[in-house]
Amino acid sequence: MNGVLPDSGIRTLIQSNAITADPAIIPDQIQPASLDLRLGTVAYRLRASFLAGRGHRVMDRLADVQMHQMDLSGGAVLERGCVYLIPLMEHMSLPEGLTAVANAKSSTGRLDLLTRLVADGGTEFDRLPEGYDGPIYAEVCPRSFSVLVRPGMRLNQLRLRQGQAVLSDSELSDLNAREPLVGGQALIDNGLGFSVDLKPASGNLVGYRARPHSGVIDLDRIGAYEAAEFWDELRTTQGRLILDPGAFYILVSRESVAIPADYAAEMAPYLAMVGEFRVHYAGFFDPGFGIGDTGTGARGVLEVRCHEAPFVLEHGQVVGRLVYERMAARPDRLYGAGIKSNYQGQGLKLAKQFR
Repeated sequence: MNGVLPDSGIRTLIQSNAITADPAIIPDQIQPASLDLRLGTVAYRLRASFLAGRGHRVMDRLADVQMHQMDLSGGAVLERGCVYLIPLMEHMSLPEGLTAVANAKSSTGRLDLLTRLVADGGTEFDRLPEGYDGPIYAEVCPRSFSVLVRPGMRLNQLRLRQGQAVLSDSELSDLNAREPLVGGQALIDNGLGFSVDLKPASGNLVGYRARPHSGVIDLDRIGAYEAAEFWDELRTTQGRLILDPGAFYILVSRESVAIPADYAAEMAPYLAMVGEFRVHYAGFFDPGFGIGDTGTGARGVLEVRCHEAPFVLEHGQVVGRLVYERMAARPDRLYGAGIKSNYQGQGLKLAKQFR
């Protein structure tokens, strides 16, 4: 059946050696609709980002752009504004008919840690074609904060897909009629649209802006850092914010969204024509997001970067959309149900390293 592979399908690929790793994949890498990927033991500092290009291997192109090599075994700092290539522990041998797409994990995006999948023969980031057989790499560029990383850390994840799985707008409308996907009226146009919340129900805290000169963040230290040392609070009673060019913001959607058990979703940026900003990192939403134990839906955290000119962002302005896909089968476990789901039932929330 066409659709996104669930956890059971990922386990089958591992058992058949279509996905291998050294060291072996551990059970909690397997999410309801994706596989977490682990950093290897070495990082290459690059002078520029690159793609291997058709017919070329990543390692053959590395000499053109490598500056130096770093051993990650004892932990190493990836510095803000620099670009690194890190071989991943996993190796892919995709069967015919199966493709893969990668994306940053939630906490990675909330740290403004640009992480993209690179592969041999690749002409675009974050994509593996059917039949791909080879190593995979993470290109990592810390944009706001320097970070301490170690082998085995998981910055991005892989979703595997058989055939066409994306719901059309009419199919999405039918699904919303059966199982409401959003609190309030659904805006369906090339996916489920969502807007920014700049008029919170209580208080006047609407978001955070990354501070430009902060310390190093050890990604393994959960709840270890005072948010005020890394973020400026954004407060308004006007229902608007002026975004500064080059600045990075954490905001939240006005709508609470839900992903039913037989579907997965991906956050996509809204059209660039709406303004000089971007919902910076697309992201995966697993089956069960916004449902789980809470049953109330969860809001989407927005990672926003302003580009060429200052821009006034208004409450209720549409800033992105969720593209829904069918699952090939229902996952054995849903997001938030007995697994470590840090952001179930979330509102405005920073990455898990902050308190």
